[in-house]
Amino acid sequence: MIAGTALVTPFVHHVQAAVRIKDIAYVQGVRENQLYGYGIVIGLQGTGDNSQIFKLTSQMAVNVFEKLGVLMDEKDFFSKNTAVVMVTTNIPAFARPGDKLDITLSSIGDCKSLEGGVLLQTALQGADNEVYAVAQGALTVGGYSIEGDAQSVRKNIATTAHISNGAIVEKEIHTTFLKGQALNIVLRDPDFTTATRVTELVNNIYPNSSVAVDAAVINIRPPQGFQSDDTIVKFISTLEELYIKTDSVAKIIINERTGTIVADQHVRISTVAVAHGNLSITIKEEKEVSQPNMLGAGETRDMERTDIQVSEEKSRLTVLQEGASISDVARALNVLGVTPRDLISIFQAIKKAGALHAELVIM
Repeated sequence: MIAGTALVTPFVHHVQAAVRIKDIAYVQGVRENQLYGYGIVIGLQGTGDNSQIFKLTSQMAVNVFEKLGVLMDEKDFFSKNTAVVMVTTNIPAFARPGDKLDITLSSIGDCKSLEGGVLLQTALQGADNEVYAVAQGALTVGGYSIEGDAQSVRKNIATTAHISNGAIVEKEIHTTFLKGQALNIVLRDPDFTTATRVTELVNNIYPNSSVAVDAAVINIRPPQGFQSDDTIVKFISTLEELYIKTDSVAKIIINERTGTIVADQHVRISTVAVAHGNLSITIKEEKEVSQPNMLGAGETRDMERTDIQVSEEKSRLTVLQEGASISDVARALNVLGVTPRDLISIFQAIKKAGALHAELVIM
């Protein structure tokens, strides 16, 4: 790491460590699904929706009472202790009825805070409009909002909340990961070289069983003895535990807001000269009084005096040799004593000069 900077990089080239296939890929079809629904939160301390302005709150409250056998006119509902919320969650693959899910609640109306609220039973549906889970429970809010007539205090966001294990799965989403007699392994970071290595590794163990469809998908046909329902899981488990050396495009990631720079070991540069110098400009404004001598006819008056000083540190020209790695760049730039902000400008300039052989990602 460059001393005093946020450049994260190894100083020594090393053989890339092998990783498990399960850490870089997933079985196609084994995925989460999003659920959502809208419900009503009760028990708020006067921080809920204004039911006379946001009519949906009063409509939902009246509907709740009607389900309980209590008839009420919507015009008669006056309360700021309730709020309409949108409830969202993700249901994982293979979730079974009775499993519990964490949920997030977000205010829809003009609610000031959900603190202290309780969500009434809310159905959660998928993109197919089928209900897969039901949510209910006391809210946990990570902030607060307090308002008075002349002042208000707020910390974090009080109009979103969470309920741990707040939803119960009622219906299973069927997961299909076999297409005919084959399955697809999908790389999370598509790369032709990595896909080829995975294919070769699997074929070395199970001959002629896999083929790389593209940079992301490897199609694998389970061999004899692993094609039944009770053995396919064992076969997938065996694939997941195989170790492979991944490959990737050389990248430098730059976050201009924080000054963070992250570079991988594949970054290389051509011969380039880098100069670093700091220009310092100081502008000082001072007021002075002009006092004429006793015999003069002038008047006393205030005067503005501006003093401008410009100084530039001596620049040092550093030559980075062709084929240099990012660790070589780090050592060379350390000689210049650059800051993270300077590094960002230097890398951008080297890239524009065509000497940086890596993808530059600006966040």
